Amino acid sequence: MIIRLLLAAAIAAPCLGCASVTRGTTESISIASTPPGATANVSGLEAPTTCVTPCVVQAKRNADITVSISKEGYEPQVIPLTKEIPGAGAAGLAGNVLVGGLVGVGVDAMTGAAQDHKPNPVTVTLQPSRPASAPRPAKPSRPRPPAKPQPQS
Repeated sequence: MIIRLLLAAAIAAPCLGCASVTRGTTESISIASTPPGATANVSGLEAPTTCVTPCVVQAKRNADITVSISKEGYEPQVIPLTKEIPGAGAAGLAGNVLVGGLVGVGVDAMTGAAQDHKPNPVTVTLQPSRPASAPRPAKPSRPRPPAKPQPQS
């Protein structure tokens, strides 16, 4: 019995610090806009996703994501997300160095488990679009009255 417990602990120990185990390979990305009700097109996911703000999408941590937000009467905006390693991801990588070794580092690098997308949440304030300016009609010129002759002295 004790041998089985030791064997199980030896097998599980390399994964304890692994970011893919402690943080997972996916994350939720929140998208909001002012005004709400805009259409958000999220590219870079396994399947392109569209949602109406406010909304949340699931994304793989290693995905290259771009969010395009549009609403009738407002200028569209495109927000590319970057990937960063936050403190929790760095701790997972450090756990690999101490416990998991190169295998754990390789798994985390392939899955992006140590990374987070920034900005998250994605928050956008949409600007009203400017209406197309129509040319102004020319003002009709009014005829000027003839100049009065000046008395000569």
